[in-house]
Amino acid sequence: MRGTLCIALALLMLAGCETVQPWERGRLARQEMQFEPDQQSRQLEDQVYYSKEASSGGVKTAGAGCGCN
Repeated sequence: MRGTLCIALALLMLAGCETVQPWERGRLARQEMQFEPDQQSRQLEDQVYYSKEASSGGVKTAGAGCGCN
């Protein structure tokens, strides 16, 4: 039972794999296709979050928690 479940899960995960052709990459690189369409807004939210938490890490920026990074 457990082995069958693992095989079924693996097959389900493989079904989500897709090869992207070079001529299709332009469409996928468009701004509205990104996980975070508004990158500047996301960076501002990250700065506010890390300033309030007095911590940093997990992203590209570093700071001391004072909001002056």
